[in-house]
This record gives sequence, C-alpha cells and structure tokens, in this order.
Amino acid sequence: MFRKNIIEPIAVKIIRVFTGLIFIFSSFVKGVDPIGTDYRVVDYLEAYGWYFLMDYTLALSILLISVEFLLGVAMVFKLRIRLASLGVLLIMVFFTIVTYFDAMYELVPDCGCFGDAVKLTNWETFYKNIVLLAFALFIFLYRSKIVIRMSNLMQTIVLIAILGVFDLFISHNYNHLPVIDFREWKVGNDMKSSGKETVVNYLAYKNKNTGEIKEYISPNYPWNDSVWMSEWEFVDQRIDNSQLELKHGLIIEDENGHDLTDEIIENHGYQFILTSYDLDDAAGQGMIDAGTIFNKLMDSDISFVMLTPSLDVIDKYRDKYKINYDVYPADDIELKAMIRSNPGLVLLKNGIVIEKWHHNDFPNIDKVNELITK
Repeated sequence: MFRKNIIEPIAVKIIRVFTGLIFIFSSFVKGVDPIGTDYRVVDYLEAYGWYFLMDYTLALSILLISVEFLLGVAMVFKLRIRLASLGVLLIMVFFTIVTYFDAMYELVPDCGCFGDAVKLTNWETFYKNIVLLAFALFIFLYRSKIVIRMSNLMQTIVLIAILGVFDLFISHNYNHLPVIDFREWKVGNDMKSSGKETVVNYLAYKNKNTGEIKEYISPNYPWNDSVWMSEWEFVDQRIDNSQLELKHGLIIEDENGHDLTDEIIENHGYQFILTSYDLDDAAGQGMIDAGTIFNKLMDSDISFVMLTPSLDVIDKYRDKYKINYDVYPADDIELKAMIRSNPGLVLLKNGIVIEKWHHNDFPNIDKVNELITK
C-alpha cells in the first residue's frame, strides 16, 4: 500500500541522496579495481589475524563492493528504504569502529575506502565515517517520512537488475584491466623520475687529533691527499634528495648488483616489460603468449624483459614458457601496483606508458607492429 500522503522533508531527501551517492561512488571506485580491493581486504585480515578467511578474500571483496553499491542505489532511488536505512546504519557502525582502531593503532596504511581514486589518511577516514554515521542515523530515524511509490516486489526486482549489471562491470574489471586506472602506471603517464641532478651526497669526516668534524659535498673533498686522509676519518654520510620526485618504487638490478632501473624504465626506444608477482600462480597461457611476442620481436631492436620476485623457480618454467628473455628481480608489491594482472605486459617509450595488457588481452604481433610504428 502506497503512502502518498506523506511528504519527505527536504533535509531528509538531501542527506539521503548525498549518503547514497557517497556509497555509489565508493563502491564504483572499488568495483573498477576489484583486485586492488582484494589487496586491501588481505591487509585487514592480516592486521586482525583472521587468516582463516584468506582463501575467500576475493569473494569477500566482491560481496563488500556489491552490498555497498546496492545500499547506495537504494538510498538514492528510495528502493526498499526501510531495509536499506538499517543496512546503511549497521555498515557505518561497523566501519566506524574498524577505522577508529585503524587510526589509533595504524593497523593498515590505507583503508582503501575510495580505492586509489581518493587517498585519505586513517584519521580522515575515521572522521568521514563519523559524519556518514550521523547521516545514516538521521535517515534511519526519519525513514517513515520517505515516500515510496513502488511495490516491494518491484523495488526488489529493480535492485536485483541494477546489481546484476554492476556485477558484470566488476567481472569485466577483474578479467581485464580496470576501465579507469587511478594509479601511477596508467597509460599516458611519464614514469621518469625528476630532480636527480639536485641530489647531494654529504660526507662527514672527523679530525683524529682535534675531534673537529667537517662535512663535504661528495666528491669535493681531498680524498686523493694522503696526508689529509691520514689525519681525517670518515664518520657519517647523509643524502639530501628532498627535490627528487620518484614516480615509482621499482629497483631493477642485475645479478651483479648493477642498477638497471633507469636504463629499462627510461629507455628512449620501445620497452616491453612482462611482470609476474608470483610465477607459480601466473596464467600459463599468458606466459606462453608473452614468449610468442618476444620471439616475434627477436630480430628487432625492441627490448623485452621480465620482472618477478620468483627467480627461484625460473628454471622450472623456462622451457615450458619459452623464457628466453632477460629476467630481473622486483618487489611483488610494486608489480601489483604496476598492473593488475599476473602476468601483465607494459609497453614504455622514453619512460611514458604507451599501453598495458591483461594476460587475457595480450596483443598479437600485428597489434604490436601497429603500436611501434606510430
């Protein structure tokens, strides 16, 4: 039975719609990157010691995103508003408590409440949740004032239909790369570091006789003066890199410890980087496709390398995946941030991200030739 004689107060409407839009936005930026949300859930489970749920983190992530989206849509369009207002209130009570402990004890570095789209500190997240909790309580108390013009059955059908479309959106972003990339390694970004020329290395030496300490800018000190060196001893070193802007945290070294980071990332020519944060868990067909791409490029001057922390199992897969390209160690966290795929493929030129591919979408040689001849 419809309650058409009830007029929803304007304050209730504004707060309801605003809260719903926040929930929709929050779920959208998580749904656009479900793997990133999965990483956040893992962080929380590890922080609270709930390791028994580790095998279900992806399912929990999708459930969280879906519930949040469903509640947001229900708020905005007044669908099953009594249940929705209770759901919003309960979820805000839960997350306000969680983010309070997170802010107090720094349990996780990033709550991921808005994915990678909007970064908040732990205390900012808690204060945001306090406001939303107040809004949720307000909506719940005034839920009877919200006009409903559709039967419960029809409201449920609409919600299920909208959720179905949204879950297809999540599935697409999981099985391919996110349709919107909010991270540093997105296509078009320049990953070259800046300000390297401003880095200053200071060396402190102490006079053996007087105890006097002097600081020099390296290499501007009398290191080749044997008399001076006999009177002074090295005591400390500091580096001023306050003007250095790093676009990424990758450190790429060969087996002899030579730093190849700039040579690879800032290669003036085309540079393919195959990534696998866990080779044992990498999609086999993707690795085979990557080997095919490399073989097609062997006669060209295009560089192709692989970054992975799984060097200990390279020999296990070398023949199976035709790993004839150079392989260098890299931190798994950096590789996960670089591309949401295992394996993943990135094409750079002069430090600029030209293209990225999920292993389900690795390009054929015609597509590669089209890109490198532009």
